[in-house]
Amino acid sequence: MSVISVDPKQYYATSSLLIGYALCSSLLAVINKFAITKFNYPGLLTALQYLTSALGVWVLGKLGFLHHDAFTWETAKKFLPAALVFYLAIFTNTNLLRHANVDTFIVFRSCTPILVALADTVFRKQKCPSKLTFLSLLVILGGAVGYVATDNGFTLTAYSWAFAYLVTITTEMVYIKHMVTNLGLNTWGFVLYNNLLSLMMAPPFWIITGEYVEVFAALGSKTDNFFAPGAFFAVSLSCVFGLLISFFGFAARKAVSATAFTVTGVVNKFLTGAINVMIWDKHASPFGLICLLMTIVGGVFYQQSVTGPSSAPSKGESLLPKQTHSENDGDDFENENQGVSGKLVI
Repeated sequence: MSVISVDPKQYYATSSLLIGYALCSSLLAVINKFAITKFNYPGLLTALQYLTSALGVWVLGKLGFLHHDAFTWETAKKFLPAALVFYLAIFTNTNLLRHANVDTFIVFRSCTPILVALADTVFRKQKCPSKLTFLSLLVILGGAVGYVATDNGFTLTAYSWAFAYLVTITTEMVYIKHMVTNLGLNTWGFVLYNNLLSLMMAPPFWIITGEYVEVFAALGSKTDNFFAPGAFFAVSLSCVFGLLISFFGFAARKAVSATAFTVTGVVNKFLTGAINVMIWDKHASPFGLICLLMTIVGGVFYQQSVTGPSSAPSKGESLLPKQTHSENDGDDFENENQGVSGKLVI
């Protein structure tokens, strides 16, 4: 009987990466809900997150801790459509968290396989879902319908943003990964381009949404505590976790198999729901939480049904923020979007 030898250093390093990723991923949605509650300017909040992530990658690159592709306008022009869809996904996600609780976000995030499977069949001419896949989609749909029907916090505004988020994140999953693959950027180059271009898009959206008026009014108001310690702490925490998930998500995906990474992602959703219930009252009713659990379980079955014997990520995973091709990075990187930009998860 052969004995498998495990390097203790490698074991602890891999465990640390998975724990770091799990903590960042599970806490990110709650932290961003906390941030948008304390700092009710979603456009400015996400811009600060983009700035932190882009600046963090650039500084770490200068210090020699990582390598990223150089920024060129020629590549930026090709990458612009991907960055636009990413920005819209984060923009709708932020506004969803602004008007709804974290449980609603998880439910709609878990519903993405339904639209992904439909888009794959209709637009990409792939085979119809298998019986197990179809059953898992019905479980997800049933959980989502049950959650919406019993949501005491239902508002037209919140669910309008939820459906907008669902459409944009599905577009990211189905289309964007194929376009970005051909650009040949490495992972950190992707992070840099994604966040820097998104940061450039922020001002026009401030004008379109009229948020700039609210920001200037708050800056000029003596009664509005714009720079309150609580708001500063929440925004800073959100930005730091955004950069941390870029690192831990990338490193963990490189250190473990796609299956292990997927299982970690599922556990993260359970942790997010549990943390959200424990820390405050901004969560669903008991029946709503059961429906939330139902959508997550349906997502687990879906991932099992579409994952073949290889270690490739399932088509239900978002590949935008961490998906790259380079001579050093042969894997596709799944984004919980939470995402490499570390936004709202993406």
